[in-house]
Formats: sequence, structure tokens, C-alpha cells
Amino acid sequence: MVTSHGTIVMELYNETPLHRDNFVKLVTEGAYEGLLFHRVIDDFVIQAGDPESKDAKPNAALGNGDVGYTIDAEFQADIFHKRGAIGAARDGNPERASSGIQFYVVQRGVQNDSLLEVAEKRINRMLARHFAYKDPANKSLTEALKKAQEAKNQKKVRQFNEELDTIAKTYSNFEKYVIPETHRQAYKTEGGIPHLDQNYTVFGEVVTGMDVVDSIAKVKTNDRDRPVEDVRIISARLLK
Repeated sequence: MVTSHGTIVMELYNETPLHRDNFVKLVTEGAYEGLLFHRVIDDFVIQAGDPESKDAKPNAALGNGDVGYTIDAEFQADIFHKRGAIGAARDGNPERASSGIQFYVVQRGVQNDSLLEVAEKRINRMLARHFAYKDPANKSLTEALKKAQEAKNQKKVRQFNEELDTIAKTYSNFEKYVIPETHRQAYKTEGGIPHLDQNYTVFGEVVTGMDVVDSIAKVKTNDRDRPVEDVRIISARLLK
């Protein structure tokens, strides 16, 4: 992938075939050419793939564009958000399905044990909320939340989300996630974003070009995390 800051070479994982095949299809179709890195947060991620970014005016709000379909989540025990990981962006859907086109690259640096403990607790809070959402006993609440979201009634959305969060705090009948030791060591020596594990699909990693990723992450951004000067994907192609 050639960007206005340099070239990033990526490897796609065979363990996440739905995401791999979709990304290959999009690259083959030229879907990424001309799109911006529209969300850039230093020591976190750089994100691209909003189709609306191609011809976006300066300072226009970006991030909601998509391709009209999602990809089923593909969580794998041995694949995680280490530095350089490529993940699929998504909205807050309960199935944790991925955007059909938007992706991010993990740029965060090394973590310590205390940060990993906080991340582990955060992962389990998100898992508890996921199971609470899927529980038939809470169907009336989740249906009300869906309707409020569709109506863009933010007051009701906040209210129902708070109710769901309260219910989720009582959930303990699921297997708690424990960050594997190999992952912990990678997070402590290479870096990454552990709290995104089990919540967003990782489907590849940067092979070469993390210096380019770091360069993009350092650019000046506005209050919506969009670079003040456009950072663009010039071209993308498959390497056999």
C-alpha cells in the first residue's frame, strides 16, 4: 500500500478468511485508491477506508462511510492487537461485525503489567455487556435501544445503554478472558492495544513500513482526529 508518507507492506492472515478475501477483493477493485487516513491518534491507531473521504473537503467530518455490508467477526485465540496489527473498524453493533471496508493499524507502544491488568478487566466488562445484550431476558431493553438508535434519539440511547451497563455488571456466568502470557510479553516488549482483543477482528499485520505508520501518527490533527493536511492512500496492490 503506497501512501503519501511512504509504502506499507501488509500480510493478511489465512486464519481470518472472510476478512482476508474481502480485503483482497477491495484492493483488486481499487477501492482504497485515493482514500484518506481520516482518523489518526498518536500512540493508538491510524484508520482509513471511508469511501466518502476520497473527495472530502477540508475539515469535513469523516468516518461514517461504508460499502453497505459487514463482515462477521473472526476472533482467533492466537491473533491479537500487537503493535502493527491490522484490524477491522466497526460500529457498536452487538454482533461485533466488522465494517466492509474501514481498517486501522495499531501504533501504540509498550505496555506494563498494571496497564495489562486494566485492559483485561476492560475486556471482561465488554464481554459481560455482549452476553447481557444477547440474553433473551433483556430483549425488551435491547429492542428499545435499537429503536432509539434508529431514531437517533441520543437521550434514550444513553438511558438504555446505562441500563444495559448496570445489568452487565451482574453477569459472571461466562468464562473470564485472561490475556495469554505470550500476548503479555509481546505487549510489554513490542506494544499494542490489549483492550481491543475479543472485541475487534485482527486480520493481518504490517511486515514493513511501521516507520511510515509512525510518521502518519505524528501528523497534526483537528478536534475530530482528522489530519489537517490530508494523508492519502495513493495505490494498493497484491504481492504474490
